[in-house]
Amino acid sequence: MARKPARAKADPPTPPTGSDRERIIATFMALLAEKPIERIDLTEIAAGAGVSLGAMRGEFPSKLAILAAHTKAIDRAVLEGGDGDMTEEPPRERLFDVLMRRIELLAPHKEALASLLRSARRNPGLALALNHMAVRSQQWMLAAAGIHASGPLGMARAQGLALLYARVLRTFVRDDDEGNARTMAELDRALGRGARLSSVLADLCRFVPGCRPRRRHHRRDWDEDEGDEEATVAA
Repeated sequence: MARKPARAKADPPTPPTGSDRERIIATFMALLAEKPIERIDLTEIAAGAGVSLGAMRGEFPSKLAILAAHTKAIDRAVLEGGDGDMTEEPPRERLFDVLMRRIELLAPHKEALASLLRSARRNPGLALALNHMAVRSQQWMLAAAGIHASGPLGMARAQGLALLYARVLRTFVRDDDEGNARTMAELDRALGRGARLSSVLADLCRFVPGCRPRRRHHRRDWDEDEGDEEATVAA
């Protein structure tokens, strides 16, 4: 009987490059694209990154800390990639541009993001942790768009934007169009809802001590301004 030809051994995956910290983050995101976060073991991450468990513990205390570091890296890339040509645009257009830059940076991690969203639907604790990260990121995104994000109103605005953005991401992970047409349409609709919500929050804020806006005109922060740019973005 003729022997079956030996199966060629698969080449081992190419290890990520960069510092220990960068390799750990890259490995974690690659694993997250393959399996739920709850099934990723710390030893897998360390082995894939080519570091010892001790070295990984020195960099990160948990898987969520690795994810937070990745989120921070995306934040920084968005903030450093601003387009000066947008400075004269209305706040809503600036915010649209900022959030689309963020989505484009997330494109290589679409599978990992989809996995994370699925896990969050099953795990309320994870969903709360992700929301905390998202609110912090959206404060920076609002700032990048020249929209005030401090104080009680700013925090409420960042929370609202985090929830709207999460809905956009659910569209993004299913969007097969190279130009992200469905995602852009959903983001535009979401910001329209956000503009209405911002107006309601601004009105309610007048009755909360320490939350009084400096000008009534700020209520159109996410929408197109009508002649008073400073008042629009100074909430």
